[in-house]
Amino acid sequence: MYARLNEADIFFDVDGVEFAAEPDRMVQRPVVFLLHGGPGGDHSSFKTKVGELRDVAQLVYVDHRGSGRSRVDDPATCTLEQNVRDVDALRDYLGLDKISVLGSSYGGMVAQGYGIEFTERLDRLILSVTSPSYRFMEESQAILQERGTAEQKRVCQWLWDASFENEDQLREYYRVMGPMYSTQFDAQKHEEGWQRGIRNYQQLNLGFGSFLRTFDFIEQLATITCPTLVLAGAHDWICPPSQSVLIAEKIPGAQLELFADSSHMLTQDEPERFLRVVRDFLQQSR
Repeated sequence: MYARLNEADIFFDVDGVEFAAEPDRMVQRPVVFLLHGGPGGDHSSFKTKVGELRDVAQLVYVDHRGSGRSRVDDPATCTLEQNVRDVDALRDYLGLDKISVLGSSYGGMVAQGYGIEFTERLDRLILSVTSPSYRFMEESQAILQERGTAEQKRVCQWLWDASFENEDQLREYYRVMGPMYSTQFDAQKHEEGWQRGIRNYQQLNLGFGSFLRTFDFIEQLATITCPTLVLAGAHDWICPPSQSVLIAEKIPGAQLELFADSSHMLTQDEPERFLRVVRDFLQQSR
């Protein structure tokens, strides 16, 4: 489905019901917007394990403008700030007073921006393997130098330089870096996921070449007032766990969960714990 918002065609999909029928009443569930990573990824990876949360929430999958199936009139508008505004425009388009947001990686950066700018419209916030500022990049580069192979360092130069030239290079990057993104990396499953998804290397270049080098939410996180869950992978190289610790320290009352056996892909490395923790959080009474 598409919504025409802010001069872009934003793709979204919905799974699960907002009002669930019980024998003698209707029970309202949270509506959770799912924000994918990248920049330049898409929502497809959410539809495997994360999609199981449909039993406790209505899930709204969103492709950021210029990513996945979403289209945009002007690629220059594909910024972190505009991604944040698109989320609220979609909330309004769907006629929702409040939403919950689960953002992963870059999607978690968008989710933080949403929590800061539109706090009164948030019911709950889930920030998974993400960072509050541009400073994550320096730390992830240091981790790569310590842990990475020569081949991994080679392909990561495309990321740091924002210089991917085509989808083949992007595919090579994710194949080579797979064992650092996931402690349970499976080459066959990775290939299957690649076939399902839509990747945009221009969007990744745009992010790592511009706004990801400057954004900084650290001092504004204290303005977020809704219940917040922060998820971190102990072995995450791209959004190191120290970044999640900082987020949890800055947001009042935030709950931090560290996944000891995970890197960046929590739903691959510790899927059952991920689902249990998120379900419990979504079902907690206010």
